[in-house]
Amino acid sequence: MNTELMYAKYNQKGNRAIYDILSMLSSNDREKDCKSYYGSLSGLFRHIMGGTQYFLSLYNEALKDNEAAVKALAPVGSVSLPEGKLSDTQWKELGEALDCIDGAYVKMAEELGTADLEKPVKIDWYGGNPAEVPLQFMLHQLVVHNTHHRGQISQILDSLKIDNDYSGIDVAFR
Repeated sequence: MNTELMYAKYNQKGNRAIYDILSMLSSNDREKDCKSYYGSLSGLFRHIMGGTQYFLSLYNEALKDNEAAVKALAPVGSVSLPEGKLSDTQWKELGEALDCIDGAYVKMAEELGTADLEKPVKIDWYGGNPAEVPLQFMLHQLVVHNTHHRGQISQILDSLKIDNDYSGIDVAFR
């Protein structure tokens, strides 16, 4: 089983479900301050996307010998995420960016071999100790990061009595 592909597809499906739910809200409701660290539902969602973009950018150097994986990640660098309060047009553009980023994540995961998972990814999070961790660790960090913030969105949607259920991993993703 390709666990990394399963998680990439889980991420893609969960993010798309959230985007679709938030798309049913007015721009004002998406941008309303929800007292979260990232302010609004839109801000939280953009943080998930920005986090994914950031994590994927860290993987390029480690995967430099895997031409197909690097090619899969190439579109991510050209994506620009809008900031501030988004208009309806910017929200639609964000949906296109979502498709690009999460699509690249899935394509990269499809190209990973077992040896790729042990390749070192340079980080500076821990004051240089360690200075690098295996790609597999960083892939799991991405899953945990996004799941955490999707949970925050879920809690806010629950408090607004807006149905949401995007937490399960589809057995077909194996």
